Amino acid sequence: MSRRDEILGRIREGLRLRVHEPKRAATSSDGVRTGLTTREWLPAVPNDPEGIVETFARNCVELRTQYYRVTGLPELSGKLFELKDSEGWKLIASHRDPILDSILPSLGLPFLLAEDRPATADVERADVGITRCDALIAQTGSILLTARSAGGRALSVLPPHHVAIARESQLLPDLPAAFELLNKTYGDAYPSLITLITGPSRTGDIERILVLGAHGPRTLTIILLRDPR
Repeated sequence: MSRRDEILGRIREGLRLRVHEPKRAATSSDGVRTGLTTREWLPAVPNDPEGIVETFARNCVELRTQYYRVTGLPELSGKLFELKDSEGWKLIASHRDPILDSILPSLGLPFLLAEDRPATADVERADVGITRCDALIAQTGSILLTARSAGGRALSVLPPHHVAIARESQLLPDLPAAFELLNKTYGDAYPSLITLITGPSRTGDIERILVLGAHGPRTLTIILLRDPR
């Protein structure tokens, strides 16, 4: 096969992929197109809470994100113990937060705190960065994270494994809801960093071979903590 045939084959393959198509906008009698909203351009998300959770979990699988749903802090702590033992963590990097403050000491490992302003080299030495976040987005399987919710810029980027912990109430259906949350939470005082993390760091630039950990953490884990009933 020639290089030309290979390129054309990839184009044909891409054209066969089904994409979300919004409803066509209506046209009023005076010729004004109406009816399309931001959400109609994006994939639909179920309205019920359990459907939103299932959509998020399915997207995590497709993105190669490790996803766990736990009930209560003891189960959350147990899951972190499992990850620690299976990966041989020796040093944790994290930040101040009521949930993290209650469980990290029980892991029995030394940990760096972002509030103590550790050097970048110290954060890079950590086996894992454990953070909270602003929200999770079911539509894309993403984490919405800011410098304020995750202890700065480095914790979710430099360690080879990023663990994000969120409560069930932080799971949003779609991207418009995420931007609505940002506006409601921060107004005009936006944090210095706002990012959407969708799966572990990756690249497929060379021969379309997927390589994880190209520009950040090689492993991404999301732990969803059920809200108290």
